[in-house]
Amino acid sequence: MEQKVMAILSEICGVDESELSPDTRLFDLGLMDSFAVVQLLVEVEANFSANWDMETLKREEIATPGLIIAKIKSEVAD
Repeated sequence: MEQKVMAILSEICGVDESELSPDTRLFDLGLMDSFAVVQLLVEVEANFSANWDMETLKREEIATPGLIIAKIKSEVAD
């Protein structure tokens, strides 16, 4: 799952996977914006069957790849 998330983020952010780590601050570095969040939501739902509500999703919950992976794991496990 982690590799798939990193591949998705690499594509969305327009960077090589090697430039991302679990602690990369996606918004602080300008790699993610509101359009990228929408793309992420679509990919997460398509690939992991997790359904995130854009209205209630907090930026802090998806600020890094590690947080995104943890959120997916917690929702898929439920």
